[in-house]
Amino acid sequence: MVIKMLELFKSIKLDKNSNTPLYMQLFNAIGNMIDEGTLLSQTKLPSVRQMASLLKVNTVTVVNCYKQLELKGYVYAKKSSGTYVSAVLSSVDKKDYVDKNMILDEIYPGDDISILTNKIRLDENTINFASATPSSDLFPVEDFKLVLNEVLDRDMGNAFNYQDSQGYQPLRSSISNLLKEHNINCSEDGIIIVSGAQQGIDIISKTLLKDGDYVITESPTYRGAVAVFNSRRAVVTDVDLEEDGLNLNLLEYHLKTHRPKLIYTIPAFQNPTGISYSKSKRKELVMLAKKYDTYIIEDDYVSELDFENKNFKPIISYDKSDRVIYLKSFSKIFMPGLRFGFMVVPPHLKKHILGAKHATDISTSGLIQRALDLYIRKGLWHKHFYTMYETYKNRYIKLTNSLDKNKTKDLVYKKPGGGLNIWIKLPYNCVVNNLLEHTASNNIVFTPGRIFYSSTSANLNNIRLSFAAVEEDKIEAGIEKLCKLISEFCV
Repeated sequence: MVIKMLELFKSIKLDKNSNTPLYMQLFNAIGNMIDEGTLLSQTKLPSVRQMASLLKVNTVTVVNCYKQLELKGYVYAKKSSGTYVSAVLSSVDKKDYVDKNMILDEIYPGDDISILTNKIRLDENTINFASATPSSDLFPVEDFKLVLNEVLDRDMGNAFNYQDSQGYQPLRSSISNLLKEHNINCSEDGIIIVSGAQQGIDIISKTLLKDGDYVITESPTYRGAVAVFNSRRAVVTDVDLEEDGLNLNLLEYHLKTHRPKLIYTIPAFQNPTGISYSKSKRKELVMLAKKYDTYIIEDDYVSELDFENKNFKPIISYDKSDRVIYLKSFSKIFMPGLRFGFMVVPPHLKKHILGAKHATDISTSGLIQRALDLYIRKGLWHKHFYTMYETYKNRYIKLTNSLDKNKTKDLVYKKPGGGLNIWIKLPYNCVVNNLLEHTASNNIVFTPGRIFYSSTSANLNNIRLSFAAVEEDKIEAGIEKLCKLISEFCV
């Protein structure tokens, strides 16, 4: 067996005249063997010296190849033992491996729908309308690798020091310039860097909430925020969304009755509904926050994905009384695994929020902050955003056109004009959990609307379709098939 394995590696052909470095040629060859199942999980690779001898290359070539394989998750190194094929990435294992984030990236412990997702199996043929996270093929890996290396060469070990809890000053300056493009005039001093929007919500909650305090959220809303508020033992009260934002009459009733500490809102292309607040409601929301001495968390989910030029100004741009905490993450545009976001905070809250940030993790990764700053300053951010905008816009148009063409009269939705999601109302007799099992068995998944409601009595016949992780050439066939399955199942 060992001899056959060595012969397999010896058969790899490397072209020393190619523009592709030898280590990358070797990486591609071994990676393909793993993807195709030729190399199974737990297979031990030849030692560096063995591989170099087999292929008649320098040991440095093999070392760099093995490092790249480990970086990409193909292999792992076991101390004093060798290098082994990772269990998760072999194609044989892929048939049975389920990444729950591929199904529902917004399920939290305790959501009853998680019981259902355990029954769902995905493979390479599944059309995933459930995930609102961009697929990894859209990540700007090469450009980001360049700035990472430049930062390491420039800053050396300083790149790994703790940063100021508020964040790397040059990066805050770069973000301040980006914000001006979106009608937010804020100096670098008002910006706090956080490790993703989720951490931002948690830090704000630690700062402002205590047991029994009330928080108002939209209904439906992002359940990750609700999970944070619950963890602070706050009382979450939801207010229905109308076509142009929160029902302000109901909101004011709760403001009078409960005197909440926070209002959590996603005013542009809201998750999950895609609803955007009107200009008048944005202004009125700020006035109500001032009147009832509360704060607004403005979670800017994907306001920049404005495909119909609605040009809404963020709520914070109307705030003259320091009532709005603006929260932004790049996870839907950039690379979510970097865990990066930032807040614009009222001056009188800054000290307290910084204290909560320091107690949480001291500071966000210095290396990532320095790399992002250089990425922005080199113009790579605008280049990448344009690519993502065009990709998402084309997917949005393809999905909405396909829905218009294939939907039945009982399937109701409104075009949001931007964002990443389409919110669909199904016939009342349609049991969404059962429908999901049915569509998943036919290689299509979506997000049940119920996970976005904090009240179990809410309407449960909604689903969310996202196009973030679906390639454009698969959307039309996927929607046609989904609509057919819905019409067959929901009778």
